[in-house]
Amino acid sequence: MKPIDFRSDTVTRPTPGMRRAMAEAEVGDDIYGEDPTARRLEERVAELLGKEAALFVPSGTQANQIAIGLHCRLGDEVLAEAASHIFHYESGGVSGLWGVQPAPLPGERGLLTPEQVTAAVRTDFISPRSRLLSLENTHNRGGGKVWPLERFRAVVEAGRKAGLATHLDGARLFNAAVAAGQPASAWASLTDTVAVCFSKGLGAPVGSAILGSKEHIQEARRLRKRLGGAMRQVGIIAAGALYAVEHHVERLAEDHAHARRLAAGLAELAGVKVDPASVETNMLIVDFPLPSGEMLAKLSAHGVLAGASGAGPHSVRLVTHLDVSSADIDEALTRIRRALAG
Repeated sequence: MKPIDFRSDTVTRPTPGMRRAMAEAEVGDDIYGEDPTARRLEERVAELLGKEAALFVPSGTQANQIAIGLHCRLGDEVLAEAASHIFHYESGGVSGLWGVQPAPLPGERGLLTPEQVTAAVRTDFISPRSRLLSLENTHNRGGGKVWPLERFRAVVEAGRKAGLATHLDGARLFNAAVAAGQPASAWASLTDTVAVCFSKGLGAPVGSAILGSKEHIQEARRLRKRLGGAMRQVGIIAAGALYAVEHHVERLAEDHAHARRLAAGLAELAGVKVDPASVETNMLIVDFPLPSGEMLAKLSAHGVLAGASGAGPHSVRLVTHLDVSSADIDEALTRIRRALAG
């Protein structure tokens, strides 16, 4: 029995077209700035996101950490929603790499209010200096929540009025754009820097980008080198990312539809709690009758792979992606029914 893998949208395999693009990529030494495929990718993404410049980096974590290094200095403070990726999934890089103190703010499925930001900023000489506001769209631990554009604008403006630099962790920004029917630049153009990931919903095997002004990206290149992210003939993997950007953005709507259909099917099962109306992109958070560890083991035994969401003791996260088909959704629901019956 082939497993149906809902653990993350990072588990996808390159498509045949993507593999051809990677195999045929024109390459050069990127540390010398001579990789033409990497340059094309950076220029294309900067165009799509309304930024002056972009830099290809190995991971979304590195993109976010470079942003913190750009905006903050030792003893500064970064404000972000308490369940943000930079606090939970980046191995303490905020403090370990830059000596920056995190200021987690409790949000609603990852969203903050302008009033929260204004109240959290510290200006006295005893406290750490509030320096950076980091926002995440879509919000991972918020179950793929999309920031409403006007609310996002208001929160960014509150940060700016308080003297904060602003960064957007847009690892799944293209999911947000497709779900909201807005260009990705609608959010990205509002912040000083933005990170996007190619190896999540877009299905590339590796890679992210950090974007900002030309001055920011010039300094980002130095910080990427410091963090060990500078690579040589990087066009081989940049080609996969470029292919994903050109071919896999609009199809994200399929993943969103599959997630909604999966949620609707699960909502019909006894003892399962999920709100289909809350599913905006490719993630759903489900409460099962059993504790999440036990439930994940039962699901795995029936060929369904998922992950704990961190939202509660019975909570499980399922993520749809490029390698999950419509038929897989039907089969997964059948297997989950069997797992619960067993």
